Amino acid sequence: MRISRRAVVTAAVLATVLPLSACGGESGSGSSDASGKVEGKITFQTWNLQANFKDYFNGVIAGFEKKYPGTEVKWVDRPGEGYADKISADAAGGTLPDVVNVSPDLVAPLARAGLALDLDKAAPQYRKEYLDGAWKAHQIPGTEGTYAFPWYLNTGPMFYNKRLFKDAGLDPEKPPTTYDQVFADGLELAGKSNGKVATLANVPTIEDFGRYGGQLMNKEGTAFAFNDAKGVELLTHYKELYDAKALDAQALTATPESSGHKFLTESVAMNPGSALDLANFKKQAPSLYKNIGITDQVSSTGKANMYVMGLMVNAQTKQKPAAVAFAHYVTDAARQMDFAKQVAIFPSTAGSLDDPYFTKEDGTDETRVRVAAAKSLKTAVNYTPVLFSEQMKTELRNQIAKALQGKQSPKEALDNAVKACDRLLQQS
Repeated sequence: MRISRRAVVTAAVLATVLPLSACGGESGSGSSDASGKVEGKITFQTWNLQANFKDYFNGVIAGFEKKYPGTEVKWVDRPGEGYADKISADAAGGTLPDVVNVSPDLVAPLARAGLALDLDKAAPQYRKEYLDGAWKAHQIPGTEGTYAFPWYLNTGPMFYNKRLFKDAGLDPEKPPTTYDQVFADGLELAGKSNGKVATLANVPTIEDFGRYGGQLMNKEGTAFAFNDAKGVELLTHYKELYDAKALDAQALTATPESSGHKFLTESVAMNPGSALDLANFKKQAPSLYKNIGITDQVSSTGKANMYVMGLMVNAQTKQKPAAVAFAHYVTDAARQMDFAKQVAIFPSTAGSLDDPYFTKEDGTDETRVRVAAAKSLKTAVNYTPVLFSEQMKTELRNQIAKALQGKQSPKEALDNAVKACDRLLQQS
């Protein structure tokens, strides 16, 4: 199983199925009180993890049951495909497991339907154990509370081609790390190469608007706001890059795979990636590999973007003390550290990223990337609004494409994108 940097789910699917009447439950089952003896049988659901991590999770469950005699954990694992639909069906049918593996956009409709336990009320004593940005990732605009324990994190550094920077007269040891620097260096690279070398191969996403410093949504969670002055400024700069061929000509239809290929063939100077990519460069493009540079994600806020997974406790569970205790147990520092050493993810617990495993290089490519990514995660945030669905991402991308092609101004494009996304938000 490959844990992706961002799990792709559609919160809108859930939102159209979950009955709002689910709020509250019967016999006080919707109470946030998680005090009491940790005992009883609970069900724990993960997302496409059993195939490669069966021994790990069986060990975690055994450890929990030993720590809390009288508990029993039933583990179920669901495939990645159709995961959102499965949760939707379980929520509507009243069969949602006690502890559920979720991403922020999956938890949002569950919380609004009263099915996700508010940890700020039920387990506030645990908040200090986690990175602030990770804890806040499962909060919902316009709603008080935090609705899942942060679990594993991921992010990726930015790769750049030192040779291409040097050929353009730029310092290969000082790559751009802010958007303004990227725009300036991008125009320089395109000009010196007569348009043969682009700096980037992707159009801006919602995360880019966040890292640029724009407002993405109002505080009430009722409307999007990425068409503010900062948003228009960002898209205007991307239009300048596109016109100068500093943004790859195929960026409008690019996928992560196609963008990676552009970087591999040295026609693009910068591209985000992971340790897996670095190993691929070494094998398939040795000339690129010997000139590879690794730097932080581009950000004008000083904070990188994080991708986060969490464990949600079903607010309707009949074994609330056990469910909360187990979700915390799985996501505590010891268990997260063990998991991080089995797969290329990062713990969300405070202090864990200071471990030598994440700070000291040993000369391997895997460690080079791990250390770079871990450093940025300490202050990273999840820029993608939890209410921003896949449909909304498509609307934004389509409007950006029109702006880059000159069919409408950046302001018109973002106004139209916000209007479309607000409409989808109201329908959810």
